[in-house]
Amino acid sequence: MLRLCFLCAVILWVAGNECGGQISQISIDVVTISVENQYESVSPGSTSALAVKFAAKENWHFYASGETAPGGMNLKLIPSTHAPVEFGEPIFPSYHSYYDKALKQELQVFSGQFSVFLPFTVSETAAEGTFNVEIAVEGAVCSDIECRMPDYGKLVAQIKIDSGAAMASPGFTVPTPSQTHSVADDVQKYGLWFALGLAFVAGLALNIMPCVWPVLPIIVMRIVQQAKENKAKSFAMGLTFCSGIVLFFACLAGLNIVLQVFYGTVLQWGDQFRSPAFVAAMALFLVGLALFMFGVFGITVPSSISGKSGSGSGSGYSGALGMGFLAAILSTPCGFGILAAAFLWAQAQPLVLSTIAILTIGIGMAVPYAVLTSMPALLQRIPKPGKWMELFKQAIGFVLLAIAVKLFAALPGTMRANAIYYAVLLSFCLWMWGGWVSYDSRLSRKMIVRVLAAGLAVAGGFVFLSAPKKSLVDWQDYKAGVIETARRADRPVLIKFTADWCFTCQVVDKTIYSKSEIAELLKQKNVLAVKADTTARDYPATIALKNTYHEPSVPVTVLLLPGENQPIKLRGITFADELKEQLQKIESP
Repeated sequence: MLRLCFLCAVILWVAGNECGGQISQISIDVVTISVENQYESVSPGSTSALAVKFAAKENWHFYASGETAPGGMNLKLIPSTHAPVEFGEPIFPSYHSYYDKALKQELQVFSGQFSVFLPFTVSETAAEGTFNVEIAVEGAVCSDIECRMPDYGKLVAQIKIDSGAAMASPGFTVPTPSQTHSVADDVQKYGLWFALGLAFVAGLALNIMPCVWPVLPIIVMRIVQQAKENKAKSFAMGLTFCSGIVLFFACLAGLNIVLQVFYGTVLQWGDQFRSPAFVAAMALFLVGLALFMFGVFGITVPSSISGKSGSGSGSGYSGALGMGFLAAILSTPCGFGILAAAFLWAQAQPLVLSTIAILTIGIGMAVPYAVLTSMPALLQRIPKPGKWMELFKQAIGFVLLAIAVKLFAALPGTMRANAIYYAVLLSFCLWMWGGWVSYDSRLSRKMIVRVLAAGLAVAGGFVFLSAPKKSLVDWQDYKAGVIETARRADRPVLIKFTADWCFTCQVVDKTIYSKSEIAELLKQKNVLAVKADTTARDYPATIALKNTYHEPSVPVTVLLLPGENQPIKLRGITFADELKEQLQKIESP
């Protein structure tokens, strides 16, 4: 035995000296770093690379730029070697922007999974053999609330030099440095005129984005109508429409000034779509626009305001201004990429320059309409009004519904269902508004119907769109193993079988499991509360409902008590008293 122990010690000592404490992977609690060779072996005079791979946990990042990183704590990779190779400059991936609330500054960061490439060239006179390369990793790794400067140690990679190396199948492709540049880099490189030109092009591009389709029929009809007017009136209406577009971007510029001056933050375009409330509102707005396109309801304006007589009072200009404003609202989200770059540059400049840049986006969007309305000959080429306009308008209604469905799909589960229910109610209210009265109906009838429609829409909003209350019960997802473990430990188990499409299941939640006395009993008796989702046929809970508990449908609650072989099954929506009675019988732990 002594000899065996001595032999093991010798083997471990040799292995330790052979490895020299070198590692090919670094793991700390917030990031894992590893290294990979492009080729298994390389030949003298060839070029290759190492890929250093980072996998940072969610909400953690590395600083990308030495110019903006606080204290110069940006990510650095420093290879050192005695091998006959020469390393070039590291090739970093494209960074993304991050607003540091503590520093009140826009920074460039790397996050998630990314790779940094270390290209190298092998000397033409290199001897064959295996050589070690040590890679030092430096830089802070940060979250929203803290930054760390860990001692990463050194990665170790082995480069095998073989004169007969085939080098035919690379493990990865090394990007060229130009592929890693972001749009913001080019903005900073080319300066003011490039950024303003980019902003102008961004505005032009908004006119062909799908988001502007909802107002295309209205814009086309307005332009067709303008063709009948004299040149001065047509031009004035067109400029008013353009002013509405620019007005929207002027509001954004004003908001940017307020945020920077009074709150020390910046306007990040696109963040509004991270808000479920905003997404739900946009989806419902598009459903309403679709119904307008289908002719379910209309918006009539008194002739004294609309100026439909064409008396030249100029009252139609308010409609043109509002339509331009609406076109800008609906079109800008689709141009997120280029708009974000323009906004990023703008907000890093003095307020005067940033305001000009944001307004330039609006001018770019408005220019085509200004050109079109200033040339009556172009307006004459537009097809005459007819059935095609109505069909076009209705077709766009279906496009609107498709966009609304996409927005609904982006909502969280419970909120998604409630928003869709409310969309049906809102559609009914709009149908009441437009279909239950006609143009010549008595004013009293119009008032009654429309007040009822508006009241029903508001009341429905409180019912379906109010923020959901936090569940009183700590529900666990269905897992057969967890339930079996609880049973072996003589812990009572309550399984609530439910489904997203089950309306009565939601009634059970509201009438039974939202009661404080039920929730308190479950907690007091140490009951494992399990939510068994049977929305899809192949879900484990669906299979268990049928094969284990022999129940045909939901809702049903199954109570498994210690020492009892037969489960207690509670069906329907009125079993609150029975459930309370069964829970009270359980001995408290």
